Amino acid sequence: MAVATRGSRGGSTFRGLFSFRIFISAMFSLLFIATLSVLFTSNPSTSNDESDLPTTGNAYVQRTFLALKSDPLRTRVDLIHQQAKDHIALVNAYGAYARKLKLDISKQLKTFDELARNFSDIALKPVYQKSLFESDGPIDEDVLKQFEKEVKERVKIARLIIVEAKENYDNQLKIQKLKDTIFAVHESLAKAKKNGALASLISARSIPKSLHCLAMRLMGEKISNPEKYRDEGPKPEFEDPALYHYAIFSDNVIAVSVVVRSVVKNAEEPWKHVFHVVANRMNVGAMKVWFKMRPIEGGAFLEVKAVEEFAFLNSSYVPILRQLESEKMNQPENGTNDANMKNAKSLSMMDHLRFYLPDMYPKLYKILLLDEDVVVQKDLTGLWKIDLDGKVNGAVEICFGSFHRYAHYMNFSHPLIKEKFNPKACAWAYGMNIFNLDAWRREKCTDNYQYWQNLNEDQTLWKAGPLPPGLITFYSTTKSLDKSWHVLGLGYNPSISMDEINNAAVIHYNGNMKPWLDIALNQYKNLWTKYVDNDMEFVQMCNFGL
Repeated sequence: MAVATRGSRGGSTFRGLFSFRIFISAMFSLLFIATLSVLFTSNPSTSNDESDLPTTGNAYVQRTFLALKSDPLRTRVDLIHQQAKDHIALVNAYGAYARKLKLDISKQLKTFDELARNFSDIALKPVYQKSLFESDGPIDEDVLKQFEKEVKERVKIARLIIVEAKENYDNQLKIQKLKDTIFAVHESLAKAKKNGALASLISARSIPKSLHCLAMRLMGEKISNPEKYRDEGPKPEFEDPALYHYAIFSDNVIAVSVVVRSVVKNAEEPWKHVFHVVANRMNVGAMKVWFKMRPIEGGAFLEVKAVEEFAFLNSSYVPILRQLESEKMNQPENGTNDANMKNAKSLSMMDHLRFYLPDMYPKLYKILLLDEDVVVQKDLTGLWKIDLDGKVNGAVEICFGSFHRYAHYMNFSHPLIKEKFNPKACAWAYGMNIFNLDAWRREKCTDNYQYWQNLNEDQTLWKAGPLPPGLITFYSTTKSLDKSWHVLGLGYNPSISMDEINNAAVIHYNGNMKPWLDIALNQYKNLWTKYVDNDMEFVQMCNFGL
């Protein structure tokens, strides 16, 4: 009995829930039908502003359904009109931005204004107003096509002008264009620098016509008068350690004469100075004739020798000569690029004679090495009085900050270099160096040089020039001199202070712009030319242009 009662209660509950669902479904169906009825049967009022084409919200939906219901071409008119209005807004935006930036593009501003006005004028044409915007009847398809054609023509013109003008307003495009320009300029600059460096190197390494002329004239003089230019025997002063000895290694006759004349003219006791000039076999004759024709003033002494006169300088003893012979054998016949030129310079025996000074002058205690491109402005005897503290080389240091440190001249990725030397050690300059030859012999510097030069046969320790092996050879055996003894840079740096130059004992035209070349820096050239012997007839005949 109880079970039957519970069953009847459950059935009534189920029926009530089912009835409620049916009621809810019916209500939603009625609401949906009412909505559709309102949407399709309502007739919104129109006005004269209908051509402005509302584009958002219920108004746009309402207009679209009305257009579909009344005339399919109405939607096409609205889309074309909207496209025209969008381009009017875009053109006006570019014009406003140009005015804001105050760009000097008045022609472009005028173009923007005309484009905007043209778009507006299309819609205001009576034929279009009457047929497309004001009429409630069917749209004339021919008129619509003509309207669409005119709008598209102006849209095309507007887009072309905007694309051309976009670079003036789009910052990203500006940045990219600037980057491209910088890259192109950088490439051109790098190419120009490389070409300029090569041209400068060719100018510096080539023999000017005037120098060639001078050497030829001097040799012609010797051939014409052989009796007059016989070699004299060695003088005892050449080996007298009590005198002031200078070593000059060069083939350049005019440059050597300037160095010697500048030393003698500024010396307090010129008769105590002895010059040892070494040239190659080709130019030693011209050098001897010059100093025969123009003897040194003040009683100073001078000897001229050829490299070949030092018998010990052969390829079995000197690594650089062996490497030079190997370089000549391996070099192609037409090898004229800048790398070959640099190698030829770095492997020049004339530049490496300095490492054999004790062997070349075994009876001397001290000697001053001068490069061919220096000018002496003061008496140099004070250099012999400087206490080198037992060190071999007295030189002016050239480092400042991180520049001209050992790391700049040597390959510190090589384990031998990394193990033996400090990359932050300060480099010094060749050009004016006072050497204690006794200390040199004691420290066995020549043996040290030859050891490292043999290791560098493949040029993996350092690349070019005599300075890196000099820094290695005289590492920890060089005493720093006061910078006023030796001022460098007159062959490349136009910004050296004249006070610094005038206070210097020796000025050095290191760099490619040598004072005897046409590419010399004019502001320094007179400091060299005033020591040229212009009274020498061959100097005048060879047109040095000094």
